[in-house]
Amino acid sequence: MYDVIVKKRDGGILTKEEIEYFVEGYTKGEIPDYQASALTMAIYFQGMTAEETATLTQAMVNSGETIDLSAIEGKKVDKHSTGGVGDKVTFIVGPLVASVGIPVAKMSGRGLGHTGGTLDKLESIKGLEIEMTKEKFIENVNKHKLAVAGQTGNLAPADKKLYALRDVTGTVNSLPLIAGSIMSKKIASGADSIVLDVKTGSGAFMKTLEDSEALAREMVDIGNNLGRNTVAVISDMNQPLGYEVGNANEIKEAAEILKGKNVEDLRLLSLEISSHMAVLAEVFPSYEEAYAALEANIENGKAFQSLRTLVESQGGDVAMIDDLNQLPKAAYEIEVKADKDGYVSAIDAESIGIAAMYLGAGRATKDDQINHGVGISLKKKIGDPVKAGEALVVLISDDEEPVDSISKVKEAYTISDKQVEKPTLIHNIIK
Repeated sequence: MYDVIVKKRDGGILTKEEIEYFVEGYTKGEIPDYQASALTMAIYFQGMTAEETATLTQAMVNSGETIDLSAIEGKKVDKHSTGGVGDKVTFIVGPLVASVGIPVAKMSGRGLGHTGGTLDKLESIKGLEIEMTKEKFIENVNKHKLAVAGQTGNLAPADKKLYALRDVTGTVNSLPLIAGSIMSKKIASGADSIVLDVKTGSGAFMKTLEDSEALAREMVDIGNNLGRNTVAVISDMNQPLGYEVGNANEIKEAAEILKGKNVEDLRLLSLEISSHMAVLAEVFPSYEEAYAALEANIENGKAFQSLRTLVESQGGDVAMIDDLNQLPKAAYEIEVKADKDGYVSAIDAESIGIAAMYLGAGRATKDDQINHGVGISLKKKIGDPVKAGEALVVLISDDEEPVDSISKVKEAYTISDKQVEKPTLIHNIIK
C-alpha cells in the first residue's frame, strides 16, 4: 500500500491491479484509515485519468452486491440528479417515460440535509410502500413500466466507507472521487443507460458552471467506459426549481405538471431529461420525436394515469393524487413580504432549502423525523417585479411564528431597482 500511495503522490498512473488491491483491502479492513486517507489526499492533488476513474468505480461496484435487472423487459434507463432545492423531477419523469412504454426501475434514497429525499416525498401519500422485495419490484416494472423503491442490499460498500473517510479528511471535493461515488451506485443498480441531471449555481453542490461541466464530463466518461450509455444535462440551481419546496407540496406540484399545468422551468427540464431517456432506451430515433411524444402524453392524460398506477401498485391512496387538496398540509400559512419595490434579482436557493428544513421539511441529523405537511411556496422568482408589502413566499408551517425560517427567506432574496433576465435553465448537454 505504501508503494501505491507514493506512486500516486508523485503523479503516477495506478494500474487496475493497484486500484483493485486498494478497494478490496480497504473494504475488508485490511488497509488502515491512515493509509486510505493518504491515498485519497494524493488523488485529490494529482487527479486520475478517465481509465483510472472507471477502474476505481468498477472496483467499488464489485465490492458489494449488484442488482440484476435482466428479468425486466426492454432497455432500462435510470436518472440521477446531483440534488437541489425543489427538485421533484423524478415524480414527473418516471410516469412520463413509463407512459411511452419504457421501463423505469428507480431506486432512491432518503434525504439528509435541507430537503427530503425522493422516498420521503413519496411517503406524503398515505399507505404508499417504498420497501418491496426484488421480485415485486421487477414484477411492477414489467407490468406497469414503473416502480420506485428504497435501495436494498449492500450496494457499493467501498463507496460508503470511503465517503465517510473523505468527509473527515478534507477530500470530498475531488472530481474523480465524487464521480466514482455517484456512478458506482448507479451502475450497481443495474441500469443499461443513465441520464444525469447535474445542477449548477447557488443551490447546487457545484456552484460554478465550469465545475459542474467538469463533474458531468467525468461521470459521462465513467458510464461510457463501463458500457453504459450516459448523457448529462447541466441545469440551473440559482433558484429553487418550480414554486414548491417541501414534501407533500412538491408531490402536488409534480402531479399538477402531469395534469397539464405549465410551471415553465419544471415542465421544460422534465421533458428534456425524459427525452434523453427515451432516446437512450432506443424507443425513439431522435430527441425531437421523443419530446413530441412525451409532450402529447401530458396533454392526453397518459402520463398522469401512469402516476396513478404507480401510487396504486405500491399501495398508496390514489384519492390523494386525484384530489391534491387531500395531501398533508400544515396548520399555518405565513407570508414573508418584500420590504421595498423593485425586481427580484437573486434568490439563494440553499437558504430557501435551509428555511424549509427549519420548518421540518428536511433532516439536520439522520434520525430526524420529516414533517410531510410543511414547506415553502414561492410567489416571486428571479426577474419578477415586486411591490413593498407583497408576498415573496408563503411558509406552510405548524409553528405560528417560525422566526428562523422567516429570517432565512429574507436573507435569500435580493431585490434591485433594475430588472434582470431570468436565469438560463439548461446550460449544456454532455454526451
